[in-house]
This record gives sequence, structure tokens and C-alpha cells, in this order.
Amino acid sequence: MADIGNVAAQSMSTWTDLSGFSALRHQAETDSNSALPAVAKQFESMFTEMLLKSMREANFGDPLFDSQATDQWQDMYDQQLSLNLSHGKGLGIADMLVRQLGGHNQAAQGADHKTGAVDPHTAGVTDNWRQRLFDLEDATRSTVRSAMKWVPQDAEAFVRELAPQASIVAKELGLSLRTVLAQAALETQWGKHMPTHSDGSSSFNLFGIKAGGSWDGERVNVPTVEYEGGIAVRKQAQFRSYKSAAASLADYADLIGKDPRYAAARGHGDDVMGYARALVEGGYATDPTYAGKVSAIANSSVMRQALDALKKTAGLPNL
Repeated sequence: MADIGNVAAQSMSTWTDLSGFSALRHQAETDSNSALPAVAKQFESMFTEMLLKSMREANFGDPLFDSQATDQWQDMYDQQLSLNLSHGKGLGIADMLVRQLGGHNQAAQGADHKTGAVDPHTAGVTDNWRQRLFDLEDATRSTVRSAMKWVPQDAEAFVRELAPQASIVAKELGLSLRTVLAQAALETQWGKHMPTHSDGSSSFNLFGIKAGGSWDGERVNVPTVEYEGGIAVRKQAQFRSYKSAAASLADYADLIGKDPRYAAARGHGDDVMGYARALVEGGYATDPTYAGKVSAIANSSVMRQALDALKKTAGLPNL
């Protein structure tokens, strides 16, 4: 029987990497007893890392001071922390999985190997575990994809969840919070429709910013509508992809705040129409009715109700 150390000694980075399941699948084909504890421990590490990422994304902070280098170091730290938290007895998730997936039966089966006896109660456990390993892989991938989605329940949730970050960006650009939220609401239909990757994960692109030649981050290729000579034309286009809504807001602030084309858009305060018209004149959108659409959302009863609800819960008097 293979030593469990052969599985556990694999590169620890695979413990928080879905690709590590491939090696464990192969191990399960030849020795399910050693694969079960390893995959359970891997699942606990991945689950812990997802929890850490979710908690960090909920900490709004100041996205203007974030950087790609900071994000990379933070990801490395979270990965190492998740491994440390799941080391030894960990959080108990791995032990629970081992028990639920038949680990206690496999231990008994191992004892029977010493005498050559076959325990009828554990017969077929290996085949059953192999299928469960495959099921666990699919479930884990689904869990990771779900963690990478963000679809607000309604307009109030959209405003409530974005407001802490968007207010920082609005102040930096000399705009009202209502102005920033209205543009994001138009581009994403209140957060329900953002460009998504083939695996279903969100791009978190709140403002429909395309990925040009100068963009060195992740991209997503999706159908879109452009206006040529006032006529709507369907095309495929590449859009920027971000790790979170905060990263999208920070990039939006950089684009509007630093690009000379949008100098006239800055500092409009609560003049939503003036801001949106300046964006169109700078080439931000090809839709000739873009400014009117942003203004209509900003002045809609839906936006008014969402901001009123925010005032009551967050105590923000000036929106």
C-alpha cells in the first residue's frame, strides 16, 4: 500500500489549486486509502482560502491605494495562511469529510489486509470512494465558481453593497455618489449583467470598460452592442476583468481621473447629465442616448428609494 506521505508531500500549492485534483484522481485509481485524507485536507485548505478572500473583499477600505503587486502578495499570504490554518487538526472540515466519505470503513479495511480477510461490510468501498472523489471535485469547482460571482438581489442591495467603495471614488473624482452608482447601474443593469468568463465567474466590470492594447490584466470576450453612425451593431469585444468590485472601482477612478479625454467629466458634483455628456464627448460610449440613460437612472424612483434606504441604514446624509 502506498504511503500517505507520498500524497501529502505533493507541492503544497496544489492544496489550494483545483488542478491538484487531477493528481489525486490518479492516486485514487491505485490507492484510495491514501487519497482520501489528502483530498479532504486539500478541500479544507481551499475552503479556508475562499473564506479569507470573501472577508477581505467585504473590507471596503480605500481601493485607490491598492495595486497589482499588493494584490499578489495578499493572495500569497492568504494561501499560506489557509494552509497553516488547515495544518494538523485544522478546522475539523477534513476529518468530517473523511468520516462522511467512508474513511472510517477504509481504516477497518486496512486492518483486514494484515490477515488477508475480506470484511463484507467494507467490500466495494474503494470503488465507491473513487466516484465520491470525482463528485467532490465537481462540487468544489462549483463552490469556487459560486464564490467568484456577485449578483445583488435588487437595486437596494446593489447600492448598499457598492456605496462604501463608490463614495471614495466619487469624492476623488468630484462627483456625487448618485452619479457613480447610476453609471454602474446602467452598465450592469443593477449588477445583474456583467461580462462573465466561460466558467461562469464574474469579471466584476461595473463600468463596461474595454480591454485595449495597454491593458495587461485579465480579459473576458463577450458579445456587445456598438453604435456606428447611430446604428446599433452587434460585435464581439474584450472587456477588462477584475478580482472584485473594489478593483473595478479603483480602475474606473484611474481612467476618469487620469485620462485627458475625460478631464471635462471631473468635478461635476451631482450634475449627472453634465458628467455623462462629457464622457460621451471624450469617447467613453458610442450610444448617442448614453447621457440620457445615465441621467434617467440617477433620477429614477428606483435610485431614490435605494438611496433613501441607504441613508436609514448607513446614516449618510449627503448622497
